[in-house]
Amino acid sequence: MPQVVRSRIRALHGPPPVSPLPHRARSLADREAVAVLHRAARGLLEALPELTDRLVEALREQEPAYRAAMETEPSEIWQEVHHSLRHNVASLIQPREFREAAHRTSRWIGESRAEQGVPLDAVMHAFRMGGAMVWQDLVDDTARRHPEDTRLLVHVAADVWNFVDEHCGVVAEAYRQAERRLSWRRENQQRLMTAALLDGTARIADLPDAAVMLGLPVQGRYAVLAVAGARRVPHGTGRPPLALPEGTAALWHSAGDVELAILPLGAAPVAAEAEPRADGETENAPAPGPAAASATELAALADDLTAPPGTRVGISSVVDGLASVGDARRLAGTALRACPASGGTILLDEHLPTALVVSSPGLGTALADRVLGPLDRLDPADRDVIIETLTAWLDSDGSAQRAGAKLYCHRNTVLNRLRRFEQLTGRCLTRPSDAVEVSLALAARRLLAG
Repeated sequence: MPQVVRSRIRALHGPPPVSPLPHRARSLADREAVAVLHRAARGLLEALPELTDRLVEALREQEPAYRAAMETEPSEIWQEVHHSLRHNVASLIQPREFREAAHRTSRWIGESRAEQGVPLDAVMHAFRMGGAMVWQDLVDDTARRHPEDTRLLVHVAADVWNFVDEHCGVVAEAYRQAERRLSWRRENQQRLMTAALLDGTARIADLPDAAVMLGLPVQGRYAVLAVAGARRVPHGTGRPPLALPEGTAALWHSAGDVELAILPLGAAPVAAEAEPRADGETENAPAPGPAAASATELAALADDLTAPPGTRVGISSVVDGLASVGDARRLAGTALRACPASGGTILLDEHLPTALVVSSPGLGTALADRVLGPLDRLDPADRDVIIETLTAWLDSDGSAQRAGAKLYCHRNTVLNRLRRFEQLTGRCLTRPSDAVEVSLALAARRLLAG
């Protein structure tokens, strides 16, 4: 009989059976063994507090994951172990009356341990330790009081250990279900908190909790990136069709047809010190301020972005603090609206005049109608040639030579088209105020058309 006990203890860490063993008809020896089992189990119930003490102490010594819980809530752990042992041992005597109660207890333990973050392996080990201790006590009690009946316990050993494996399965399933619920709840809370930060509706009092939940500093520098593309993001990928530079941290959030990313930027870049001259003095050129350094940092990020054709990307200015992420989201949305329909990346800090136009569509449309309206009386092909020439000239910093190279025509052709524009609209392109209005009007017509 001791060999049976030792063999079962060696099998404590083995996997539970995939399916219960088939029912078999009991022999006379089996019925006698059941009677011996019931008698020994009733003895365990009478000494249940002492058995609970020993199991709790064994868990403290052999299972580190339970040690911390026992230090913070020792009475709760003792009551839990006592409750589980009472129902499980009683189930050995009266399975019909106590089986469901024992299952409820095991499920509750699995769920509780998942919520407390105790590893599943530790929970399973604890249950198997309890099973081993109960089996050993059953054998020891029978050997002490009725040694002649000890041999009969071999007939019920498989039943006892199937019972232990059954409850290990109940615990594991309850644990995994609770873990899935906790994971879903945690992810949902993260989504809601991220949405609140981006919407600017997060309360100041909630920012410390949000920082811990999302792994972001309360005080820090942030930018927001907005992505929209010709094709939608594949469902379930959690990532837009865009690759950020290697090492760039980003917290993504889906907002309808637009994907948003919170970009924590860390500490402000330190401007390089002025290099000494040959005479030992240093250059007096002013070092770039924090705003210029941040703009340079975002420009480098924008240059390293890779996106499929047709993808539109808007990048906000840098803001300070987690509380300002909502402002950054609105700036990123403005940058996205300033992005051409054909795709591209717009860094807000580099396109502020265009951002002004898209920030007030009504005024932008009115400006375009006022400045460019006279061209609409022309033949559409003629009108488009003048607008194309005007755009190329402005993009070439007012150089007719470079504009002609872009348009594959002579510089005089460019100048003639510009003079015709001035005659039709009454604008003078050499007058700074008129040039600004024309540039903004072109941007408004290009971005707000339709």
